Amino acid sequence: MNAAMSGGVGLVHYLVVAAILFTMGVLGIFLNRKNIIVILMAIELILLAVNINLVAFSAALQDLVGQVFAMFVLTVAAGEAAIGLAILVIFFRGRGSISVDDPSRMKG
Repeated sequence: MNAAMSGGVGLVHYLVVAAILFTMGVLGIFLNRKNIIVILMAIELILLAVNINLVAFSAALQDLVGQVFAMFVLTVAAGEAAIGLAILVIFFRGRGSISVDDPSRMKG
């Protein structure tokens, strides 16, 4: 008898939560095209969903490779958040706005 049938949390539960988070992230990107910070948070939700899948399958298969990959994804997500927010702060200081339309008007 597996954990899902005995009342515990099984692999399917983790996959459902990851699918919900991934869907929220994709919808956050497509439905909100004005606020860059919300778009960055939506990307973080997508990366979190990927991490949940990696760790869930790693635990189900009793292999640590998925958990190691999850640590790499966390590192990339932290770097993306730090660099993205730094760019936004510099952009806000120069323009006074962080609207998504403003960077598209900048021509080099």
